[in-house]
Parts: sequence; structure tokens; C-alpha cells
Amino acid sequence: MAFMNSSSILPVQKQQQFTIVIDLIKAARARAIRAVNTELIDLYWNVGRYISERVAAAEWGESVVLELADYLSRTEPDLRGFSNKNLWRMKQFYETYKDFPKLSPMVRVLSWTHNLLIFSRCKSIEEMEFYLSLCQKDSLSKRELDRQISTSVFERTMLGNTKLSALLRVFPSSVTDCFKDSYVFEFLNLPEAHGENELQQGLVRQLKNFILELGKDFLFVGQEYKLQVGNNDFYLDLLFYHRALQCLVAFELKVDKFKPEYLGQLNFYLEALDRDVKKSNEKPSIGILLCKDRDTETVEYALSRSLSPAMVAEYQTQLPDKKLLQQKLRELFES
Repeated sequence: MAFMNSSSILPVQKQQQFTIVIDLIKAARARAIRAVNTELIDLYWNVGRYISERVAAAEWGESVVLELADYLSRTEPDLRGFSNKNLWRMKQFYETYKDFPKLSPMVRVLSWTHNLLIFSRCKSIEEMEFYLSLCQKDSLSKRELDRQISTSVFERTMLGNTKLSALLRVFPSSVTDCFKDSYVFEFLNLPEAHGENELQQGLVRQLKNFILELGKDFLFVGQEYKLQVGNNDFYLDLLFYHRALQCLVAFELKVDKFKPEYLGQLNFYLEALDRDVKKSNEKPSIGILLCKDRDTETVEYALSRSLSPAMVAEYQTQLPDKKLLQQKLRELFES
């Protein structure tokens, strides 16, 4: 004899009431986890500060910290995370942020693993602040954060957004900051010579990684999105919706160098989207032309009189040279 699930025989109103209780439990559990994490980060901060002060006063050295780790291991065997290496990391954690009080609340909402990745791999306080903010905004997992640092998102963001149409350049920074000047698709494992179909299919298959590279506010609408204009059918490579901007975002893929005529095609698609697809409450559609390569001056000429909100971005299928990007960033700040 089959037994019915108890929830299936409850009245709808009672199910809704019970669901409210479940939501309260889950919310309380989430707050408890956050509170525990904050206490743990506070503990590591305070331990790091204590060690830093003892070392600064020339009272402690490497041997004393090693003795402390051994002492904790012997006297408090249930304690975890207080090895010699971790104690020095706590000192580094405190010393990294002690002179930047505005970052203090940000480090306390992230896990120790996230914090460790950021302060051990980032070279400047500006880069650390960037990834602290990104983690909070996009709720990045450890793996996702590691990839964002490896693909030099900070450097690319700071150097980017120079290839915008005249219309997009007058948009507020909250709009243009949603896009990058270059994108990295190392997760596709594509050969250097590849076709547009290979690129498109690979991005759709790896949609999670693709959206991580774009930004988590992007929602996938479809590939080869059909647009009917008159008696003709046209197919847009990839169509997304951006939650924060509340607009459609069209991606056209080109596996060769930028050509001015590519922009005309993209502008045509944007006009079709705005006339026939965009809802009345949505903002005008934005277009991204993704090219394998581009000549800066050619792009600038092509975009200077474009009346559509569009940009030309570059993509690469290998991890960027982080040192080269950091050098360019230094040159930008020093100029």
C-alpha cells in the first residue's frame, strides 16, 4: 500500500503557514552561521594583533610563535587551525588591514578561506578592497574567487571600458562598470584557431563559468536568438538579461579582428530588440561585440558616431599575463 506524503494532503493555507516557519528556521540558521564566522574572524584578528605587538616589541620571534603552536597543540588538542603557519597568517591578516578601518566590516563577513586567498594573493590594498567587494556583491565561492584573481579581473577592470560607443560613454559608471574591456575564456580549452560556432557552443556548454566571467547579474535568454524583421529572419549569437541594469544585452561573437561593419550588424540587432522584444518597463538594450583581436584606432573611429549603446571587447582563450597587466596598471597610475 502506497503512503501519501503528509504535505500533499495538507490544506494550501496550512502549507503556506508551515512554509513561513521553515523560512524563519532557515533565516535564523543563516544568521547563526554568519555570527559564528564573524566571531572566528574576530578571534584570528585578535590573535594576529597580539602576536604582531609581541614581535614589534622584540619580545617574540619565530621560535616563540612555534613554541606557542606546539603549546596549543599539547594543551588544547581539540583546537584546530592554530598551527605555526596559521598563526603567522593571522599576524599577516591583522597587519594587512589594521590601517584600513573601512575594510574591517568587509573582512568579517567573509570566511577565513576567502580572506586568506585575498590578502595572500593580492598585491595592493586597492586590489584587496576590489575582491572583498566582489565577494560580497556576487557571493563568490572559494573556487570562483580563486578564478577571478587568477584571471586578473581587478587589473582588467581598472584598465578597461575604453572601447565604448559615444552613447555608452555618457552612461553613469554604474552601467559601464558592469562590462569589461576584455574577457577570458580559458575554461573552453579551445585551440588557437577556432570557429564562431565552436566558440558559441563552448560558451553555452560552460554557461556557469561564462556567467562568472561576465558577472552574476547576467541571466541567459538564449543562443541563436531569432529576430524577425519584415520577411527576413536574423539570428543573434547570444542574448542575456542584466538584472541590475534591467535591460537585454546582446553578444555578437567574432573570431577574427574587429571590422567596422561588424558594428553595423550589432546596431541592427539592438534596434530589432528594442522595437520587438524589449518590454515597456525595461531600459534600452546594450550590445557587446566580442572579437578575437582589435585595432584601437579603428575601434575608436567606428564607435565615435555610433548612436547605439554598444562596446567592443576582446576575448582570449588563455589566462592573461598577470605581470604584464600589473605593469600596464602601474603605468596608468603614474601617467
